[in-house]
Amino acid sequence: MSTDQIIQHEETDADHEPHSSGVYVKTLIALLILTAITVGASYIDFGAGNVVIALFIATIKATIVALFFMHLRYDKPVNAVIACAGFLFLGIFLMFCFIDFGSRDGLRPVNWNGKMPVETAAPAPAPGAAAPANK
Repeated sequence: MSTDQIIQHEETDADHEPHSSGVYVKTLIALLILTAITVGASYIDFGAGNVVIALFIATIKATIVALFFMHLRYDKPVNAVIACAGFLFLGIFLMFCFIDFGSRDGLRPVNWNGKMPVETAAPAPAPGAAAPANK
């Protein structure tokens, strides 16, 4: 490889990476806005949707971090495919957890009425404690 090719190669690599801090400031603002949305959504009761909303916003934030801070936006496309595959498999694993959790509703005993059993026996005295005096 000649020195002209090396210099040309270095110049093309430098063209892919942004040197301005504007990209990082915009990324910071986007992440702060998404964090505020996450905090705001936590105060509203969406039922089971709270987890879905929080995970969706977290996925967007992780994608922004991967694109700009990890420079996947300017890297080879195969690295972006690998990162997206990681998110896909995470989603699949979480889906299996939600399916498993949702299928456990009917595992209560048939005679369970929703109340915890009441203990009727008196608690045993602590070891070494003096026995109560009867009057």
